[in-house]
Amino acid sequence: MSFVKGLKCKECGEEYPKEPLHVCEACFGPLEASYDYDGIKRVLTREVIESRDRSIWRYKELLPVDEEPTVGLKVGFTPLIRAENLGRALGVKEIYVKNDAVCYPTLSFKDRVVSVALSKAKEFGFKTAACASTGNLANAVASLTVSGNLESYIFIPHNLEQAKIIGTTVYGANLIGIKGTYDDVNRLCSEVAGKFGWAFVNINMRPYYAEGSKSFAFEIMEQLGWRTPKHIVVPMASGSLLTKVWKAIKEFEMLGLVESDGTKIYGAQAAGCSPITTALKNDWEIFKPVKPDTIAKSLAIGTHAHGFYAMYDM
Repeated sequence: MSFVKGLKCKECGEEYPKEPLHVCEACFGPLEASYDYDGIKRVLTREVIESRDRSIWRYKELLPVDEEPTVGLKVGFTPLIRAENLGRALGVKEIYVKNDAVCYPTLSFKDRVVSVALSKAKEFGFKTAACASTGNLANAVASLTVSGNLESYIFIPHNLEQAKIIGTTVYGANLIGIKGTYDDVNRLCSEVAGKFGWAFVNINMRPYYAEGSKSFAFEIMEQLGWRTPKHIVVPMASGSLLTKVWKAIKEFEMLGLVESDGTKIYGAQAAGCSPITTALKNDWEIFKPVKPDTIAKSLAIGTHAHGFYAMYDM
């Protein structure tokens, strides 16, 4: 049974049907999946979740699929590790690290979001999937399209680390290197998505893709014994992960799966590419685009707007 009602603009509230759309036609704001929470509350309990396989799909009612998932059935439920040495160094009594470096199949958090995006893409009838990537997303799309019997086209900045390139080509994906930054690659892919009608996981499939990020926080709360963390620090590129982690916490609280504990959320950006944190620290209404200058290439996104605007919904 599906509990996904449709898409809704995070800026103006305009509603749309479940389609491969990502931008509001009225105000150009980002679209987000909306749910029938009353219906979910009637069927989703801690006991139901705990009875299911340990993957992101144990929370399937809160993910934007209408049918049973078809891609990434073993993705997720990575360890939550108590970091005692780090806690002592920081003077913190209890601190944990969520280790998605062992996520199946490509050892990256991106396996979560891609599994959701591709499962939805198959529901829509797409045969070809694609993405713009700084490496980890490329690996996840390459791997999961193979298991999902989809063709893939992956666009990356031409100067990515060799290890990431190998991690993509080993699956036989069509890999295209573009001279420029990730933002240049993303702009090109926006044009390609409209021309060829492919399922770009982080463009026209973005509202569904982004919802997969919530599984990260769902697992943390369950692994903490159905408690919310007092504080949570989230690495940011566009800011999407931060907003979805917050949404996940609020969904679990709303459904009565956890009690509110006044969770505070923090976003961290690389010093050489920090348009969101810089804007917030300076109380700017709109961020200033930057040219990335950091070795943290997965966070090197300097002009993506959606994350910053979304933060005002927190």
